Amino acid sequence: MKKFWEEFKSFALKGNMMDMAIGVIIGGAFSTLVTSLTDNLISPILGILGKVNFDAMMWDVFGDGKLVFKYGAFITSVINFLIMALVLFLIVKGMNKLMDLGKHKEETPAEPEAPAAPTQEELLADILAELKKQTGEKTA
Repeated sequence: MKKFWEEFKSFALKGNMMDMAIGVIIGGAFSTLVTSLTDNLISPILGILGKVNFDAMMWDVFGDGKLVFKYGAFITSVINFLIMALVLFLIVKGMNKLMDLGKHKEETPAEPEAPAAPTQEELLADILAELKKQTGEKTA
């Protein structure tokens, strides 16, 4: 049982787990901030411009207040989601750009140079020597 707790302790205290916990806490705080932004700034501005109050958008099915669909609150949640998705997209895009800047391009090893091709004169001299060898003449 002691080994189990030691393994759990090493797992829980790893950097990845702590980073994830910090990310969840910051994400919760950011979510609260975005919700406040939407509820207190964006919704009233849209209400002024479009004469629409999202908080008042609801449908009372039977008229007695027992079954109410608050679709205005849903629209506010969609706006919250879109703002958060945009911000997260920009953060990830920025981080990827920073990671690319940090990477050094690895130098590709130079390919060995091919041996120089013989010149036309050298080829003709070799052909002449071969012909002389075949005919039995002595080369000078």
